[in-house]
Amino acid sequence: MKNPVMFVVEIGFIVTLILTIVPSLFGDEGNNLRAYNGIVTIILFITVLFANFAEAVAEGRGKAQADTLKKTRKDTVARVIDTLGNEKMISASELKLGDIVLVNAGEVIPNDGEVIEGIASVDESAITGESAPVMRESGGDFASVTGGTTVVSDWLKIRITTKPGESFLDKMIALVEGASRQKTPNEIALNTLLVGLTLIFMVVFNISLSNGKLCRCKDSNFYYDSSFGMFNTNYYRWIVVSYWYCRYG
Repeated sequence: MKNPVMFVVEIGFIVTLILTIVPSLFGDEGNNLRAYNGIVTIILFITVLFANFAEAVAEGRGKAQADTLKKTRKDTVARVIDTLGNEKMISASELKLGDIVLVNAGEVIPNDGEVIEGIASVDESAITGESAPVMRESGGDFASVTGGTTVVSDWLKIRITTKPGESFLDKMIALVEGASRQKTPNEIALNTLLVGLTLIFMVVFNISLSNGKLCRCKDSNFYYDSSFGMFNTNYYRWIVVSYWYCRYG
């Protein structure tokens, strides 16, 4: 059960759907119970539908983005230079810590590393979102490069500084897929507060019902009937639905 809140709303939808079909199931009486229950059922159904739809869209976009990043990593080829100066083409996933690679204009930097020779403009928009190319050169604060970015001009000789599976691109893929998603302290605190408020609401409301302190009004559906030891379910559902909408609307 990923979302307890939506689980409660789904239960409410099922209950109101049953009461729409059988309005007198819990002993309620009224002229427009079926219409009232139908309206509440539709509201809860729309709530569940849009909540699940929004979650599905978010998951779909995240999966598509992760697939794009994986394809970028898989299709990238690295030009490795050995100690004798010979070049060899290998997959970027086969690079090891300390390998020296040469990246020319128009090619993708295969992995995170440090520029040891050359100067070039690098397009980092795929990673940082920055549209303007940035300069990268050996030495100083502009020597670090990120895998998945593209050399726009000139060339760079790069020393790989990360192990396989530990690059910035790998971390981005893991984050998008949710493998490393952790709740922030604010999310944890807010969730704890909302759970506490929910428990307080349910306890106080049910205590008021058990003590028969709700007002009685025979001309409407909003009353507590102590003679039968039950409360009007329409009143209860209305308060619960209103509470959830005030809390999460």
